[in-house]
Amino acid sequence: MAAKLYIGNLSWQTTDESLRNAFSEFGMVLDALVMRDRDTGRSRGFGFVTFTTAKEAADALSGLNEQDVDGRRIHVALANAKGAGGSGGGSA
Repeated sequence: MAAKLYIGNLSWQTTDESLRNAFSEFGMVLDALVMRDRDTGRSRGFGFVTFTTAKEAADALSGLNEQDVDGRRIHVALANAKGAGGSGGGSA
């Protein structure tokens, strides 16, 4: 089952491709995406990397968390899974 990592504190120069290259040594990267401002196109300083297995993601997390990528010490964590939705609702 695929597993997604959150990557924080990215360098402004980090691209989708350089992010993919940094993480690919830990396994098969399905997707690597640097989040960008929709108006300026500038990096927002974080991104996501998706691996084919949870083991690959765990290996990348332990191998790259607090390591230097493109001149910045990045923060790696498991991405938060989206909840089932629904709100606490009001009372009737």
